[in-house]
Amino acid sequence: MMLKQFAKSEDGVAMVEMAIAVTLLLTLTLGFIDFGYALYQWNAATKAVQIGARLASISDPVASALTNAAPISNPGAPVAAGAYGPFVCTYSSGGTGSCSNGGNLSAAAFSRIFRGDTANTNDDACPALATNQRPGMCHFFPGLRRNNVVVTYAATGLGYQTRLGGPVPTITVNLQNISFQFFFLGGLLGFGNMTMPSMLSTVTGEDLKSTSP
Repeated sequence: MMLKQFAKSEDGVAMVEMAIAVTLLLTLTLGFIDFGYALYQWNAATKAVQIGARLASISDPVASALTNAAPISNPGAPVAAGAYGPFVCTYSSGGTGSCSNGGNLSAAAFSRIFRGDTANTNDDACPALATNQRPGMCHFFPGLRRNNVVVTYAATGLGYQTRLGGPVPTITVNLQNISFQFFFLGGLLGFGNMTMPSMLSTVTGEDLKSTSP
């Protein structure tokens, strides 16, 4: 008798339904928040590479060998595509890094792209900007580290031999090895290892000389 009454009883049904509904609702709500934050990270990374490429185009080259890389056998002749490089430069740690094709990495030049006009140091901290200082990549993408940044100089048929200002490379700045940061879905649904697709920005080199201290 009691078993039949228990089987027909609907006591607590509303609580069970509410528990299921609230779980789904919270998952959706937290998912919207996390994906909104992921979109912010994507936009911040895109802006960071744009700023990095712009700074690289008006700063001392990260690849120190770039200055004398262009051919000089025919003064005034065009510098053909592929005449030098490409110099692909990445940062390691403690002021060290490397560039492909024999180009030594300038830590000071790399720091200016990463930190803007602030003091040149080799840590990943992103300092506050003083008046009239230009921001670097780290100011637009919080949490960015130097070893996430790749700077490439390539000869794409621009400039002429023995140009007074040096070669005119095409400069590309892109990011690598960055994962989206999820507050809730990382542990809840295993989204913690989603790698951010690499974005890049490409510009033409200008003076390639820093005039700031």
